[in-house]
Amino acid sequence: MKILVVGAGAIGGYFGGRLLEKGEDVTFLVREGRKTQIEQNGLHIESVHGNIILEPKLILREEVNETYDLILLSTKAYHLQAVIKDIRPYVTEETMILPLLNGISHMDTLVNEFGDMHVLGGLCFIETTLAANGNVVQTSPIHNLVFGERSGEKTERIQKVKEAFSHTKANFIYSDQIMKEMWHKYLFISLLSGATTLMRAPIGPIREVESGYMALTEVATEVVTVMEKNGAPVGQELIEAQLTRINEMGYEMKSSMQRDMEKGMPTEADHFFLYLLKHAKRHQIKTPYLQLIYANLQVYEKMLQN
Repeated sequence: MKILVVGAGAIGGYFGGRLLEKGEDVTFLVREGRKTQIEQNGLHIESVHGNIILEPKLILREEVNETYDLILLSTKAYHLQAVIKDIRPYVTEETMILPLLNGISHMDTLVNEFGDMHVLGGLCFIETTLAANGNVVQTSPIHNLVFGERSGEKTERIQKVKEAFSHTKANFIYSDQIMKEMWHKYLFISLLSGATTLMRAPIGPIREVESGYMALTEVATEVVTVMEKNGAPVGQELIEAQLTRINEMGYEMKSSMQRDMEKGMPTEADHFFLYLLKHAKRHQIKTPYLQLIYANLQVYEKMLQN
């Protein structure tokens, strides 16, 4: 199976690198600066699961010489439209696109652009970052990529993907309920990123303050209520489950959105929270906490522009 990984950053570099380490036919679609960096130094992965240095195949977006069986996307949501333009020449009638973006709205975008049959469901759980020297640094035991047909069918093509993903040093996990898993992760990330960006703190200090824990409960309730009205496979019982998960997290745990803010980078505020607020408005659901979270992120984005 010929696999194209879009970008060689924290997520694409890690999971693509693990597939390449195993011996799969992997090519990375990168920008010119990243191409030069990797050509000079290799693709370095520093991980609790073992360090590796790889010399991958690299192409720029102008180099359209081949097509691919599977395209792996791990971009930020605000780069999605540019990435769609980049990958279009590489997509054939048989190409599968596996997005690892957080949230859910990108699925409609990809289906509208490429057609229903091209788009798989996917998500990942991993703590990883791209260091200043270009190394991919992965720092915790969890390094899971979950994938499947959005319909839940056990198709011949998803079996081929399973075979390509098997026996790597990362956990590539097949799911026949991938859309349910994506919605559940969306709920969790909305809760974690909403609270940590609003309060500018790791999750530990937030949950140990009574009013902070109450805010977590209210955010979870609002998100679940909106998702339920939107027909998502979630229920009120998930509120307690998500709070339990929050309580089990490390004291200093931050969301990736909070880390982006600390670095002075753009956030995926629209992708996560504006999407929910639009559906809340359509169903006439009051969401004061979500509105406050989104307002906070809008103010931050405005300050970035000044």
